[in-house]
Amino acid sequence: MNPINQNSDFLFLYEAIKCNPNGDPDQENKPRMDYDTKTNLVTDVRLKRYLRDYWKQNDIDIFVDMEGDSKVSADSKLKAEVNRALADAELLKALFEEAPDMKALFEKALEANEKAAAKKPETLFETLQAKDKKGKPFLQLNLHILDFLVKRRFVDIRLFGSAFAVAGFTRAYTGPVQINWGYSLHPVELMESNSLVTIMADDSSTFGKDYRVNYSLLAFHGTINKHQAKRTGMGNQDHEHLRNAMWNAIPALPSRSKQNQYPRLYVELVYNEGAANGILGDLRQYIKATPVQGKTYKEVRGFNDLQLDFSQLAAQIKAHKGPDKAIKEVIVKVAPGVSLDLDL
Repeated sequence: MNPINQNSDFLFLYEAIKCNPNGDPDQENKPRMDYDTKTNLVTDVRLKRYLRDYWKQNDIDIFVDMEGDSKVSADSKLKAEVNRALADAELLKALFEEAPDMKALFEKALEANEKAAAKKPETLFETLQAKDKKGKPFLQLNLHILDFLVKRRFVDIRLFGSAFAVAGFTRAYTGPVQINWGYSLHPVELMESNSLVTIMADDSSTFGKDYRVNYSLLAFHGTINKHQAKRTGMGNQDHEHLRNAMWNAIPALPSRSKQNQYPRLYVELVYNEGAANGILGDLRQYIKATPVQGKTYKEVRGFNDLQLDFSQLAAQIKAHKGPDKAIKEVIVKVAPGVSLDLDL
């Protein structure tokens, strides 16, 4: 796949209605909050989990996932994926199709560890971690295999990156897609609740209260960097997977505590050649959300209780858009009921 050839910044807004957008395990699983400002918080990890689960639901390969029905470490997951790839004749052919030198190294690795690898395919990973007859690890071969798996198999690594710290497979991939923590554009009130629920933590469970927000309009800002895309192999199809999942993932995967969350706005600024990320900074700074006339922040219970002002964002885009300026094009997706005039 050819890597993307443009930088982008994006803004994503979604609403949470009488649910728990992101529980804080250090606070009895209450919604994450900045209590000084009453701002509702959601981590980038929570958003990425939505995206990964959506890709998995749609048969798009991800790396950060369970192995079968079991939770496993990154080491165990990598071991399983490498063994599967090396035992698959079609994948093995693709792996060395344009790298005959790597194929020769692989054959040397098998020869050096003939007893282990020839009889038991599941030991191929350990074979690669072993050393050749001169006492040197097969590092160059291993990193070739790792690059192949990242660029051909795992959309989440191509987008978000990952650090692998496994013997013989130590390499860090900085993701081209970087996402800040999300926060509400307005003060948020927690619902009063005395009901008890079961809170799962790994293989154990405890009882706790069912905490939720009344209403929260959450905003994320992120960047997509073409230079990092060259390293991970993020291509245009991956870019479309990101846009699609960003809009569809959250409502597509409801659970008891996450039900009633819906996308409201996605804006992506695609830059001209030579323009770097962050031309306008964090896009959330140009949006204002205030209660409609007659209401207070404490009384906000839905999207129609807020008045959104995008005028500053529109002015910034207008000032920086054009063939001789930073912004090449603007991609916008809005939900019904959202009024957005960016004068595009």
